[in-house]
Amino acid sequence: MGRLIGYARVSTRGQDTNRQIQDLLAAGVPRDDLYVDQGVSGAQARRPQFDRALEALHKGDTLVVTTLDRLGRSRANMLALADTLRAQDVNLRVLNLGGGSVDTGTPMGSMVFTVIAALAQMELEIKRERVNDSNTKRRAAGMDLGGRRQTFSDSQISNARRLIDQGQPAAHVARDLGMSRATLYRRINNLEAREWLATHPVPTPLPLPLPLEDLAELGPSVPISPPHSDARPMT
Repeated sequence: MGRLIGYARVSTRGQDTNRQIQDLLAAGVPRDDLYVDQGVSGAQARRPQFDRALEALHKGDTLVVTTLDRLGRSRANMLALADTLRAQDVNLRVLNLGGGSVDTGTPMGSMVFTVIAALAQMELEIKRERVNDSNTKRRAAGMDLGGRRQTFSDSQISNARRLIDQGQPAAHVARDLGMSRATLYRRINNLEAREWLATHPVPTPLPLPLPLEDLAELGPSVPISPPHSDARPMT
């Protein structure tokens, strides 16, 4: 009987592989035959530990993963990998596929793998279409799509203000800049406030007079005497 070679992967450094590793160990994979890629996307062609796992496989061995997406993102790549392993007399076992474990070493497992890989790819494409459709609608409505915000120069905002003053609809001008109407007006107000401050410098405030107590601490450079009184003492 061949060996079990386990592979685990997470896409970001902040994610944890402990659950995958525990599931692979419970499936009988020896700890010395575990290969883990940390912070590597399934869309990347180069996955160092995955390549090492493939190199460790020999005739009769089985590559074990917890879920189908650990192998990659596209149905074509997953099926091509399964065909390559099958040509080398290497099996593929997915511990959680369609609610159970699927092993391509069996005829039923091979068929189930092909069908579910196609369904997984279709689900991914449907999600992508929904995201693209949502972004298109939000962009048409002038809404913020998130992500890194574009930086606009003062001259661009000034030109936008000039177009609005000439009668163009603010919503159209804002859409051409890739921002909402409210954001455009906020940028224009900010620009006008800075322009006003540039032409109206704030006067320097006059220094406040020191109180008598502080003058006394500075020393008797100017003698401070009590006020004179012309009243004569009463006899």
